[in-house]
Amino acid sequence: MEFQVKSKPLLLYDADYQLWLECTVAQLKGQDFGNLDLENLIEEIESLGRSEKHAISSYLMRLCEHLLKIKYWESERESCFRGWDVEIANFRLQIQEQLDASPSLKSFLKDNFLKQYGNGRKLFLKASQLNASLIPQAPDFTLEQALDEDWLPWKPE
Repeated sequence: MEFQVKSKPLLLYDADYQLWLECTVAQLKGQDFGNLDLENLIEEIESLGRSEKHAISSYLMRLCEHLLKIKYWESERESCFRGWDVEIANFRLQIQEQLDASPSLKSFLKDNFLKQYGNGRKLFLKASQLNASLIPQAPDFTLEQALDEDWLPWKPE
């Protein structure tokens, strides 16, 4: 006895993603809603939101890591300050770009500040090999300070 396995037909989405995007845009513009691949369209839209949140979380984590480097990594501060300062400016600009495009991410950023500080602290401790007890588990700066382009936790004299 032979069994026949019915396979799902290969969708354009799986075969050629870019062409699927172009066709979906054309269908939306032409108001051809009956032929839309709604399942994949919904998945893609949900994915966009997750990507935005992941990106802004990552920038915030790296910002916190570099603020900790400037404040606590004294042995490396003199030789690395300029690079760290540039990185801090970059992460702040990236976060601001995300907030300009999606202002509603501001509340997400506030809700995730402590978590991303903790993640940035872990990265900092791994890089610096400093004693973890020397670095506060809770941030000693605010989100507003972290995002303020004129603020640093330590400045050269």
